[in-house]
Amino acid sequence: MFQRNKNLSQEKILIVDDVETNRLVLEEIINGMGCIPILAESGEEALEVVAQTRPQLVLTDISMPGLDGYGLCKALKKKAETRDIPVIFISAYDDPMDIVEGLSLGGEDYITKPFIPEVVQARVGVHLHLHVAKRELLEINRRLQVSVSEQLQQMETEKKNILYALANIAAQNAAFEKEHMERLGKNCRILAQGMQLSPLFEDKISDTYIDTIELAAPLCDIGNIGIPTEIFRKTTELTQEEASTVRNHAAIGAKLLSDLHVSNDYNDFISTSIDIARYHHENYDGSGYPDGLSGAEIPLAAQIVAIAEAYCSLTGKQNMSREEALKAIGAEAGRKFNPDIYKICSKILRQLC
Repeated sequence: MFQRNKNLSQEKILIVDDVETNRLVLEEIINGMGCIPILAESGEEALEVVAQTRPQLVLTDISMPGLDGYGLCKALKKKAETRDIPVIFISAYDDPMDIVEGLSLGGEDYITKPFIPEVVQARVGVHLHLHVAKRELLEINRRLQVSVSEQLQQMETEKKNILYALANIAAQNAAFEKEHMERLGKNCRILAQGMQLSPLFEDKISDTYIDTIELAAPLCDIGNIGIPTEIFRKTTELTQEEASTVRNHAAIGAKLLSDLHVSNDYNDFISTSIDIARYHHENYDGSGYPDGLSGAEIPLAAQIVAIAEAYCSLTGKQNMSREEALKAIGAEAGRKFNPDIYKICSKILRQLC
């Protein structure tokens, strides 16, 4: 059963469905979370409700007379004051093309009928946590603008806690262990320290840069929060549409972090996080995604994370030894990974955790 979370109490959830039975079922499920359900039977009515009572999340059926769920999502994402409200589509169909269409319009998730209360509550809970965390970050940014010099120091711990919370939500969505993300940050720090001692990179890597990449690295796959969980849980080969949806996590993560961009010192952290989130799947020879960058075009932080993430995955989920993982990475040096960073990685292998 879903455990009520006092941090989510009084959060307003707008339920949009032209079928009364569906509205009532979802109303009961949302009530069970301790949240406040608001009901609308059409896309047009939903827009009126949003204008009067700003909900924290929208659950909308896709197929409705008049303004359907896709149209409602477009309307919400078009306006600055409502574009950040998470939209979860509900439908009796689970065609991957429907899922891709919804995500391409800015939707955050997709739930199929008939409703399983635990699934609905888990999905809604994840996106509410994300929305609440993002709202808190935006409030932090507002206060930083008022008094940056006074706020930066006291917000440092709070900033880290919130961002790691976001990373953990994304990791859970993709079935990653929390320990994997912690190892990734530590190994990026160790690798960056090794690179700092190399003439090839000493002018690019400062002590501050090392601190920043350790904190930013676990956010590399934060965009997974926008990918339907069932795709990650598939045991068979992904379809072309599903694979395209998964690849979109890089753009989703970068967009999420871009929305948090502020000025001064905090910007260095966010800028690095954006580079990592968007470009950590680029390949050194230009064969990666999303932009097909190659060589020095790929931000250095993303190149570091790419090698460290491969090492953590090989020695973690695939249970390889250090030496086996290094050999596997070496086979891709020059194609997938920066060969100079790989050489440094091989020298500090025993220091990696």
